Amino acid sequence: MSVQQNVPIRLENVHKVYGTGEGAVTALNDVSIAFPEGSFTAVMGPSGSGKSTLLHCAAGLDTPTSGHVTLAGAPLAGMNETQLTLLRRDRVSFIFQAYNLIPTLTVWDNVTLPALLGGRKMDTAWVKQVIERVGLGERTHHRPGQLSGGQKQRVAIARALASQPEVTFADEPTGALDTQSAQEVLSLLRDLAGLGQTVVMVTHDPVAASYAQNVIFLVDGQIVSHLSRPTVEQVSDQLARLGAHQKLQQNATSRNPHV
Repeated sequence: MSVQQNVPIRLENVHKVYGTGEGAVTALNDVSIAFPEGSFTAVMGPSGSGKSTLLHCAAGLDTPTSGHVTLAGAPLAGMNETQLTLLRRDRVSFIFQAYNLIPTLTVWDNVTLPALLGGRKMDTAWVKQVIERVGLGERTHHRPGQLSGGQKQRVAIARALASQPEVTFADEPTGALDTQSAQEVLSLLRDLAGLGQTVVMVTHDPVAASYAQNVIFLVDGQIVSHLSRPTVEQVSDQLARLGAHQKLQQNATSRNPHV
């Protein structure tokens, strides 16, 4: 008998439409996908393809127009805002481009603040390791005003990973980092997946995507292809093909607006 793999994140027939009537925009169009435990998946696609919307719906930060979402094993439908907040606080972490650091707190205090607010005991050895892995081991007692933009992003990344959540969502997590720091962060995300955490990362960078186990590609709100064990060259080629195809469609539509 085969052992069923735990699936912390699942989207089933998810549609997301913004606006109504003639101004309605479909951001996700019947998306179904499962992210198994211990997986590291990169989400890619042209601008406006629905990448961030998929991430926000999967994370419970946005509500689908229709369809079902399961996060950390819990169906999101019917949850009130308090229940969603507790679920995200206790079992999910986020790495977004906005740092959201407390300017009066040190790097260490910013990283450990979520656990303190949630009444959870921190693994100080793990916190120290995470801070060192993101390249801030010598800046533990610095405040955000003493850090560069890239260093602030690293604090935000360390804060998200310090609580060892079941699920981590990352939206362009290495966009503000230098090459060496980006490699450290991506290696850490890959290591976390190896320890059983589920990581979903939106990125436009083929190098960042090559660290993931799988890459899914969105176009016009639909998953159109995927790669397993991707290389930088494979990801770049696929993005080029999708971009060329989208441009042809746009040109055809502009010539024949009623098609």
